[in-house]
Formats: sequence, C-alpha cells, structure tokens
Amino acid sequence: MPGSQYQLTRTRLSHSLYSLTDSSDGGHEEERPNDAPRLTPLQKLTAAMCKDEKTIKELIIGRRVGFYKVRGEIGYGTFSRVKLAFHALTKDKVALKILDRTRLDSQTQQLLSREISSMECLQHPNVIRLYEVVETPSRLFLVLEYAGGGDLHNRICSEGKLCDNTSKITFAQILSAVKYMHNLNIIHRDLKAENVLFTSAGCVKVADFGFSTRVASRGSALDTFCGSPPYAAPELFRDDSYLGPPVDVWAMGVLLFFMVTGTMPFRADTMGKLRRCIMEASYAIPPWVPGPCQRLIRGILKPLAAERYAVDQMLGCDWLLPVEFPWALAPPEPPGPLQSLLESERGNQEDEEVEEEVRSALEELGFTAEHLRNHQLTDSRSPVTGVYRILLHRTQKRWGCDSLPVVRGVVRDPKREGLRAYRGLRHTSKFCVLS
Repeated sequence: MPGSQYQLTRTRLSHSLYSLTDSSDGGHEEERPNDAPRLTPLQKLTAAMCKDEKTIKELIIGRRVGFYKVRGEIGYGTFSRVKLAFHALTKDKVALKILDRTRLDSQTQQLLSREISSMECLQHPNVIRLYEVVETPSRLFLVLEYAGGGDLHNRICSEGKLCDNTSKITFAQILSAVKYMHNLNIIHRDLKAENVLFTSAGCVKVADFGFSTRVASRGSALDTFCGSPPYAAPELFRDDSYLGPPVDVWAMGVLLFFMVTGTMPFRADTMGKLRRCIMEASYAIPPWVPGPCQRLIRGILKPLAAERYAVDQMLGCDWLLPVEFPWALAPPEPPGPLQSLLESERGNQEDEEVEEEVRSALEELGFTAEHLRNHQLTDSRSPVTGVYRILLHRTQKRWGCDSLPVVRGVVRDPKREGLRAYRGLRHTSKFCVLS
C-alpha cells in the first residue's frame, strides 16, 4: 500500500490521529521513572505507532491500518477488496473493506457515501455493522463486523437446498433485517444470496449496502436500475420509476425460492429471455415444497408491485408462525422524544448495564473520560468510535443480541396463531435499537 501518508517525522507522528494519550510524551515508555504508573494498552500501542520501527513499517506497507492488524484476503467486489484484520487492542476480528480512492469516479463515490450513511444508521442483529472508517490520501477502509460462516450462495451451491426449518430461521432473519431497514426508509436494492452472510454461530447478517439509498418516505419513487438481474423485480426492466420496498420484497422472494429448492426461479441463456421470464413471473415451484411456503412465494413473486406481499404480511404468514425470536423481530419506528421518556424501567436498566460494561472495558484499555469527551462516539472516522462500537457489539452479543431464533413446533390453529404472532412481534429486548 502506498505509504506516503505515513512519511512524517517522529515528532509529527506523536501528534497524529492515533496519538490518543493525554499528554504529548505519554507514549515514551523508556523516559518514565521507575516508580511511574504502568502504561495502559492504549499508551503502549500509541508509543509503538509513533516510535517502533517495525510498527511504523507495517503501517507504511499496509500490514496495519490505524489500530488494525491486516491479514489475508477474504473477498472482493467490483470496486473493493475485503481482508481479514483484528483490532490491536480488543483483539476482535473485523472485515476490512478496502477501496482505491484514485479509481473511483463521481458516481461510485456517491454510492460509497450512501453506503456509509446507510450503515451509520443501522444497528440490528441481522445487519453487518460498521465500526469505523479509516481514510488515507489513496485509500478508504471500511471496518466491518466479521461474519466467519460464509455466504448463503456458497452454502447452497456446496451443500444443496436448505431443510424447511433452516429455511424458516434463515428467511425470518433476512425479513427482520429488511423490516428494520424499511422502518428507517433505507432500501437495500441488492439483496441476493451472496450478500446474506452467516456468523460462525449461524446468525444471518445482511451485507453490502453499496446500492442502498435512503428515501424521504416509503412512497418515494426511484429510477436507478440496481442489483443483480436474476433478483431484479419486473418494474426495474420497464425503464420507469419504481418504489423501493417492493423491489426488496421481490428479491426476498427469489432468495426464498433459492433456499427451499436449491435453484433460481428465473433462469435463461440470454438477458432478453431472463427479462421476459421475470416480467411474466414465469416460474414453477416443485410440488414437494410445503404448501405454506408455496403460498408465501406466490404472494411475493407477483409481477405488479401493488399486488405483492408487503413485509408486514410476510411477518404474519403461516409458514413463519413457528419461528420464535429471542429479541424483537420487527423493531419499531425510530423513537421520538416522548417515546424515549416513556421507555420501560427494565429497558433503561438494560441500556445502563450494557453501557457501564462497555465504559469499564474502555477504561481498562486506557481510554479516559477526556478521550470520550474529545471524540464523539457517533463519528465513524474516529478510532475511539471504532473501539467503542466493537466493545458495544461484543457486550450486546453476551446479552443475547446475536442469538438464533428457534422453531417451536407444529402450529395447530394457523389463523389464531397468526393473529397472535403478528400482535406480539415487538418484545421487550432493545438490542436492535442501541446506538
């Protein structure tokens, strides 16, 4: 990696973005008297980044980016590469999405800005988290949550279709993520099996918000063709404006078909034939797919967006009734001031205990109250924010944030259970809306 941005005198380095010690000489361990307090992990790391020849060399050649030690490549995209990395202080693994700024045209830069903006708003168990953004003159690094369980496309291609219960658990988590996004008026526009990741524990994570956009309302019209053609809704081929939520819903229908059959609903040798199949909704569901699942697929894959199932209808469908979540399936609209005042005592206590655990972990690493005051924890371009968000997510996972839903068995009375399930979607856990 070009290292011109690091070719500075050591005096200058000691005052860089990463010099987070309280005093300018805090990183000079050898100059401290014998009875001086031991350096904190943050002070040691800062000193190494300012003075240690090996650490500085790693920064120059790209083996380190900010507080992150970079390892091997784990993926790539049209404009980016993704490498495995881990935080030098917390030791947590992260995914480092690397973009060459010199090769990005204005349109791509706008998409990247939207991606960062969208991910800044999203804190949900089934959405990949953005921890930090690190900028250099030639590159941009998005520090993302690491999901080490592969993606849905590779899993199905190597192991075949998912069983019914696994399909329910997987699809319900995707649906929960999309419901949450749409509540915030964020449209993904590139839902596909390659962008559905799994953690090592099997939790679903919707990723890649490169084509996402935030609209003024769910009724706002869009006019840009985005995403992968096999997952594209019919209205995207009509060269006209379209509504965002039904486009994401259609893509979920294609995903569901792929999960339960192991094949794509729309296949063709040429783009023209594929376009015709999609616009006519020409597909056939194998007879061995369970009836409730068939009905859900048919309700989603309707050529007219106005006739397509809405997300709320999908949430209450018979096929998903046996699925129980350990956290809120569909978090509410963003809370207003009045709602914040009326939050339950239990919810406030959960928030306070999680926050206290995170603050304690920050203090152990050497982050003081002054650090937190000087670095707003909502600014993703701050290394303090990166540490805070990593520790926050780690704590939330210990409290059950990434716990898997379960299938509880056969539903005896689908109509009655459906009403009960729909009314009980919002539970007491608040991990989906922590920021």
